[in-house]
Order: sequence, then structure tokens, then C-alpha cells
Amino acid sequence: MKRIFWIVLDSVGAGALPDAAQYGDAGANTLGHIIEREQPQLPNMEKMGLGLIPNVGGKLPENGAGAYGRAAELSAGKDTTTGHWELTGLKLEKPFPLYPNGFPPEVIGAFEKAIGTKTLGNYPASGTAILDELGEEHMKTGYPIVYTSGDSVFQIACHEDVYPVEKLYEMCQTARDLLVGEHCVGRVIARPFVGTGKGAFQRTLHRRDYSVEPFGRTVLDALKDKGVFTMGIGKIEDIFCMQGLCESDHAAGNPNCVDALLKVMKRDFEGLVFVNLVDFDSVYGHRRDVKGYAGALEYFDQRLDEIKALMTEDDLLIITADHGCDPVHTGTDHTREYVPVLCWNPGMTKLTDLGTRKSYADIAATIAEIFGCEERFNAESFANLL
Repeated sequence: MKRIFWIVLDSVGAGALPDAAQYGDAGANTLGHIIEREQPQLPNMEKMGLGLIPNVGGKLPENGAGAYGRAAELSAGKDTTTGHWELTGLKLEKPFPLYPNGFPPEVIGAFEKAIGTKTLGNYPASGTAILDELGEEHMKTGYPIVYTSGDSVFQIACHEDVYPVEKLYEMCQTARDLLVGEHCVGRVIARPFVGTGKGAFQRTLHRRDYSVEPFGRTVLDALKDKGVFTMGIGKIEDIFCMQGLCESDHAAGNPNCVDALLKVMKRDFEGLVFVNLVDFDSVYGHRRDVKGYAGALEYFDQRLDEIKALMTEDDLLIITADHGCDPVHTGTDHTREYVPVLCWNPGMTKLTDLGTRKSYADIAATIAEIFGCEERFNAESFANLL
């Protein structure tokens, strides 16, 4: 293969992992529950074998072509950084720290001292609910809103009329620099918003994630070191701190990210384009919007027609996810799930079962083998099945 287009459907999990109960996620099934309740029309992914993945449901394909399966997460945790890192071959033995009671005084105090002002919040919350709870007070006092969730995140929300986004980004970098050692959270997230008051606040597309730098090598590093072109679209550059990437398009929102992918597909290159479609998670999963989630899946499936039309015999499409966020499950946090694995090349004429992969990292091993890299990241490539 000359080019690989790797798309992560953020949070589109494929059923609870065997250890899901340890995370409070027994019975979670993002895809399965959405398909069962809303029956979205997903003909492109179904032809690739989506409905044949265990516990997902959906229509069985007629004249299907592609490869299908699911992958388990070996790393501890269920957050974006952990999932993406394992997808690229980097597994975590120890999970990032969580703060179910908010950040301790030594963390929040140090942050307030560094930015020169008090903060509001400092508790786990829904990103939209906390704006209704504290947005008006924030506008009166100018104090940034700090909150966390069931993931390892330090989130800072500021109204764009109170703090220009560049100032918010500076605060996030300050927090990132402070959050090290035992308090090394996976991500610091800038959450800018607009609106006139409670019920009218809305988050904007100026979100930015400040991840901790990867603790080791990934397939992105292996490819770049070999001289293979690598590009991230969406928040990929944030998750990997640009490590292993030659180029990035920080597009925001699923439509813009797909547009960016189509644009780069028209270029002549050899390499990997790695895309994150965040709306499934941030707009629908965390907000428990089952119908909206189903609509987003349908939208993506429709746009697969455009993606497939630009692919050549030397291209490979890989579709997967990084964790679950079941809007039917209790709570608003991520869920510990398998992720779907769908692959397609224009020359495929039948369906191939990739089975249940032992690690998300099997995708990294596969990409490494296709591009002639020696590293396999203690995972098993399925390139021979393609």
C-alpha cells in the first residue's frame, strides 16, 4: 500500500470489555445500543462488515467487501489519550490520575497562584451543565471555570468576551506545565464558550487539548524516522504533541475534518493520514444524545462515498475508535469497550474476519508492516489478512 487513511470515530465503542465492571461500565455498548434504538442507515460500513462484529447489530451485508473485527484495550483507563496511544502502539501499565472529588489544594492553589486569580468550580461536571451553573458568575468575576470528569482531564472554560482564546490557551499551557509527577493528567483542555446567560451558553470550535507528551515511541515515530509522510487531522496533533507528525490540519468538527481529509487525498504522497472525528464523543456521547449520535453515524457513512471515490488500488482505509461513550449507559463519561476495526481497499471483493484483536496496538503493528518498519510494538499485525 502507498497510502493509508486511518479514521478514529471518537468514542464509537463496540461493546463492554471483560473488565468493564471494574470501571462501572458493565453492559455498555455504544454502537449496539444506538443501532438497536435508532436503526441508523449505515450501508457503507455495513458492506465492510460492521453488522458482523459481535454484539454490534445492524444489517448483514449483501455483496460485502472489506475486513472487519474488533480490538480490546490492554492499557488501564478509558480516555482519549490512552486509547490513541495504544492504537499507535504505546500501552500504559498505570492509568492517568482521576479526580472524582476535584483537584487537591496543592494543584488548584498552585494554578491560581500561577495565573494570578481565583477559579470557579473544581469538581467533576458535564461540560455543558457547568456553563449553566457557573457561566454567569464567571462573567461577573472573571474567574476561570475549572472542572474535570470521569477522565483524566483538567478543563478550563472561559467566555471568549472575558478571556480571548489566546489568553485561555496560555492558562492551559500553564496548567500543563504544573501537572506533572503524581498529578500528570492525560489532558488539559481549553473550553471556550460564548452566549449571554444561562441556557444560552454554547461551546465554540476553538477547543484545544494539551496532552502530556507520549511516554515512548509510536508507529508515527517509526514511519517518520523511515521518511514516510505522516499527517494528523483534527485533534491528533494535540494528543501526540506533534510527536511523529510531519504535518497537521487542526480542523474542528466532523464535517471540517472529513473535508480536510478529502483535500489531502487529492495530493500525491506516500504515507499515513490519521484523522480524529471528535463530534461523536463531545457533541453526542457525553450529552447522552442517542438520536444525534445516530445521525452523526449516518452522516459519516454517507461521506464514505466521497472518501472511497478518491481511493486507488494502492490505498487502504482503516476505521476504528479509541474508547466508548455509550449515551444509553449511566452517567456522561467514557465507557470501557472494544473498538470496531473496519478496513477497505478498492480491490477487495469479499469479507474477511479479523477476529477479536488482543490489543488496539494490532493496528499499529499492521501499519508498521505495510510500510516496511521493523517495529511491531508487542502486538500482532493482521496485514496478511488484508
